[in-house]
Amino acid sequence: MKKLIPSYVRVPLLFAVVFAALEYFIDSGDRPAFIKFPMVALFLGVFLFLLIAIEIVIDAVDKVTYHLLTDEQKKQLADAQTVSFTESKWYQNIVAKLTRSNEMEREEDIMLDHDYDGIKELDNVLPPWWVYLFYGTIIFAAVYLVRFHIVGDYTQAEEFNKEVELAELEKSKLPKDASEEISYETVVAVTDAASLAKGKEIFTNACAACHKADGGGLVGPNLTDKHWINGGGIKNVFKLISEGSKNNPSMVAWNKNLSSKDIQSVASYVLSLQGSNPPGGKPAEGEIWVETAEATPAAATTTVVDSTKVEAPVGK
Repeated sequence: MKKLIPSYVRVPLLFAVVFAALEYFIDSGDRPAFIKFPMVALFLGVFLFLLIAIEIVIDAVDKVTYHLLTDEQKKQLADAQTVSFTESKWYQNIVAKLTRSNEMEREEDIMLDHDYDGIKELDNVLPPWWVYLFYGTIIFAAVYLVRFHIVGDYTQAEEFNKEVELAELEKSKLPKDASEEISYETVVAVTDAASLAKGKEIFTNACAACHKADGGGLVGPNLTDKHWINGGGIKNVFKLISEGSKNNPSMVAWNKNLSSKDIQSVASYVLSLQGSNPPGGKPAEGEIWVETAEATPAAATTTVVDSTKVEAPVGK
């Protein structure tokens, strides 16, 4: 086995299997387990060290043992190592157990008596692997019959509905149609608790490093006062988060990482910080922004004229 799988293949292979098992069984969210949990990284490091140490020890023992062998034993070892994989005894034993085939020299022992125009038939047994597979299909059919037709685990209709729900869930993750996307022209500030909570979550993870968790400003400007560098209001804030700032490379565009709805939630949350004035906030930067409401057309007034009224002539 050592000859078939050398140490430089065994060690990475075993390490990869253990690593994949840890990542599969340990729930670490969207981060690798060895990053989120330092103990996992420590375990992997110790495990890799032990693998390498064991290989070194085994190799050293083999060399010492080889030097203790006699010349005859060394020759026998060399002959054994020259045997190919298919010629090895353990491989031939496995094949014999799986196929139960007879050697050509023993075919006369299983030859049937009847003869068809000179063609004779051998009384070979079915290969065990085929027999076991056939028995497996019978067991599977029995379990399937009991589970779905007697016990009634779930019906095909229920399975179909479940698959439809999963498909709808995957569909919801796809990019929305252009008509459903929020743009600079259509964005409005949202005030519901769910949207603001989503905006706060994104702001804490993506924006707090530069603006502080309370919006007081750190590397980035203070977001709680009335001064704005790139213009205030929901439209300007939405555009800045979406496209980034040309004057400040640190303010990158987030439209490739966030959906337009998420950007709307973040922009609305930023506007909700107005006037909070957290302690330790940065001095104001930019100009004071005054939100100008769009002029709404005044209601048309209709003058009612009494056509029956006759004004007296002046001077009378």
